[in-house]
Amino acid sequence: MLVLLPPSEGKAPSGRGTPLKPESLSLPALADARQAVLDELVDLCVADEEKARDVLGLSEGLRDEVAKNAELRTAGARPAGEIYTGVLYDALGLATLDAAAKRRAARSLLVFSGLWGAAGVTDRIPSYRCSMGVKLPGLGALGAYWRTPMASAMPEAAGDGLVLDLRSSAYAAAWKPKGEVADRTATVRVLHAQMVDGVEKRSVVSHFNKATKGRIVRSLLETGVQPEKPAELVEALRDLGHVVEAEAPAKAGKVWALDVVVREIH
Repeated sequence: MLVLLPPSEGKAPSGRGTPLKPESLSLPALADARQAVLDELVDLCVADEEKARDVLGLSEGLRDEVAKNAELRTAGARPAGEIYTGVLYDALGLATLDAAAKRRAARSLLVFSGLWGAAGVTDRIPSYRCSMGVKLPGLGALGAYWRTPMASAMPEAAGDGLVLDLRSSAYAAAWKPKGEVADRTATVRVLHAQMVDGVEKRSVVSHFNKATKGRIVRSLLETGVQPEKPAELVEALRDLGHVVEAEAPAKAGKVWALDVVVREIH
């Protein structure tokens, strides 16, 4: 099983570890594309702070993020699972998993990134600021830039097992499963159900959507469940206590869309 995650916008500090070794990152087929983004991002942030802040969409209060990007080549690196923070990663709680679950996480979790394309949670990276929505002056919109290298790298990364795609729309734009890979890919939408005047109303609530996705991944890692197809994932999630609604796609080559319904949000 391969689980695709979005990154967090905010990130933990790089710390004092050994600097980035690009050749050590997962998906080595992305090496040249990563180097191109890294070079342009660093050069931009070194040369013109105001332009970099505008390109990256940063407010005055986030000016320090430009300086951080300027030092990416020499900054300390930490496992990506420690760099990414926020609601989903808090709920996932990688640091508190037992040893077996941590090994499963290292094998199965892949975090999409505007800078790295995608990275494994044990890949050592520095803290950075560069979302998939950024449009670099030389390379253009990163969502579009990554499509070509991802089209080659991702089918191999997916292997022949289930792909659980929990990315947000901006990161999903960088790679869309096709063909037989799509047949074994499932996305998850979290819906909050509540009664209003005797009628059930459902809504998507961003914060709890992320938290629920983090808890889903954690439960799969903890139990060691290894569904191989979307239909098996539906049953596994139901066995874990989730309310899941899903229908098989009408056509081959289409991704399964799962709704996880929650009545209490926390």
